[in-house]
Amino acid sequence: MTLFGRLRLPAGSAEQQLSIAQAASEEELRRMARYYRWSRESEPVLGWIMAQKCIDLASALSVFFNGGPERFNYLPKRDVPEAHLGAARLLDNICLRVNSGFYQLRPGPRIVAPANARKWQAAQRADRTEGRRGRWVLDETLLQKALEISQQDRETCQRAHLRGTAWRLGLAPWALQRLLPRLN
Repeated sequence: MTLFGRLRLPAGSAEQQLSIAQAASEEELRRMARYYRWSRESEPVLGWIMAQKCIDLASALSVFFNGGPERFNYLPKRDVPEAHLGAARLLDNICLRVNSGFYQLRPGPRIVAPANARKWQAAQRADRTEGRRGRWVLDETLLQKALEISQQDRETCQRAHLRGTAWRLGLAPWALQRLLPRLN
């Protein structure tokens, strides 16, 4: 158990949150990023976190989709409300880093909201078909790989849960082997 519970930064000033983030381990930093609550003051803290090399692709995509990029995707930069310029700039940086390969694909972390990532992916395809382009276009190959790993991890977790349930119910391993193929 860590100080952060689910590793969300406690409410406080940006300076307090930044000092906590700077003292965190790499794993804690990835979790903080994934569950960070975006606000108007999030740019300095989240900007620093997202510039760290330990942040993986799934965490970066989670942060990107948690930031609500759909709000500004078709809005020209000059029309973004002043109060949201920092968030839009942070989304710009994350998108550039994703597409440049700054964030590496690692086994383990999953995209926090894969449904949002799939929805974004479908919207990008529709944009391409219609001949238009949003402000942020994510590399679809990277996005697809991250979604596949998220799905594989989810299935692995489900199988592990079933194995544990089978043992608790007193089922032998051979019975579990017969049960698992039916669930796929």
